[in-house]
Amino acid sequence: MTDFHELASKRCSIRSYDTGRAIPDELLLRVLDAGRLAPSAKNLQPWKFHVVRSPEMLQKVQASYSRDWLKSAPCLLVVSGKREQAWVRSLDGYNSLETDLAIVMDHIILAATAQGLGTCWIAAFDPVALNEALGLGPDDEVFAFTPLGYAAPGAITVPKNRRPLDAMTEFL
Repeated sequence: MTDFHELASKRCSIRSYDTGRAIPDELLLRVLDAGRLAPSAKNLQPWKFHVVRSPEMLQKVQASYSRDWLKSAPCLLVVSGKREQAWVRSLDGYNSLETDLAIVMDHIILAATAQGLGTCWIAAFDPVALNEALGLGPDDEVFAFTPLGYAAPGAITVPKNRRPLDAMTEFL
């Protein structure tokens, strides 16, 4: 089993994918299953996974994001959810959908890293274009998606620049 700290340290955003290397279905299913296992408020699991692999659908979804590098990814994973299916805190009306979808995306991205696959958290997309490309309804929401694939040989990864732990921790 991989050490979690090592896995979290190893994960980085990949922006160049090996176009000639397909993702084996076994690995893809392991990544998706890690998402299935993610926690959610009241265990409601208000998500749906959209696996985009056909050239036609890739082109449609890629149109929702302005960077050309996305076209090198052989697969895009989009997680959508419905606000009415998520837990709502009765005291103030807080709806857990965005938190639940962020947790499931984090599980997917870390699982992909553990399988030797690259990802990149993408939130700077056109939601109208993405929803239209996927045929989502007006009550479906997407907060982020990720490309999935093997990093291209020589892909540039930017070292993580994180604040020191003591700068963000308060012991009470």
